[in-house]
Amino acid sequence: MREATSLAAVAALQPDFLGFIFYPKSSRYVGQELNASSLENLPPGIKKVGVFVNETTDIIRQRVQEFKLNVVQLHGDETPTQCQELRAPGLQVMKAFALGGKFDFDTLLPYVPHCDYFLFDTKGEQPGGNGLVFDWQLLRDYALPTPYFLAGGLDVAHAEMLRNLQLPGLFAVDLNSRFEVGPGEKDPIRLQQMFQQLRGERRSCWI
Repeated sequence: MREATSLAAVAALQPDFLGFIFYPKSSRYVGQELNASSLENLPPGIKKVGVFVNETTDIIRQRVQEFKLNVVQLHGDETPTQCQELRAPGLQVMKAFALGGKFDFDTLLPYVPHCDYFLFDTKGEQPGGNGLVFDWQLLRDYALPTPYFLAGGLDVAHAEMLRNLQLPGLFAVDLNSRFEVGPGEKDPIRLQQMFQQLRGERRSCWI
């Protein structure tokens, strides 16, 4: 999210998380469009997530302070050490990983002590937001203690499958590219439809 009108419309739907991308190469980059003051009046309970890709710890901390972020999502090649550096009282760390074909979940073990959440997305050309679905069965034997967000091209057409999905560790679903009418601008009507279908199970939603 970045545009004020779209942000207000989506926030009114009470998602559990709202995302703001601080990666300059992304078409959804907040740039100068996102005013920190516009985040001060979000409905209570919504967590503000800053998305970063291979950014320095100092810059991330600056953005956290400026925009009063609750969560940082690291979507690049960040190390467990950087996750540890960022984790602080009142600030949660989410580390994203791209899944495709086979995936060795043992590679996540060094991150477990330093991350509040993982995010599993589809492997693609971009660090995220490729709008593609991966094989969710890759997660059927997930055995780590860290809860995760499921991302990757989720749409209203997936609502019934998601509602009935029984995967260990699944905490939230990430709704992004399939609900866009433009980069960083979401369709609140379609999001509301998705929320209504998902929230019978009260599964968290990330926008």
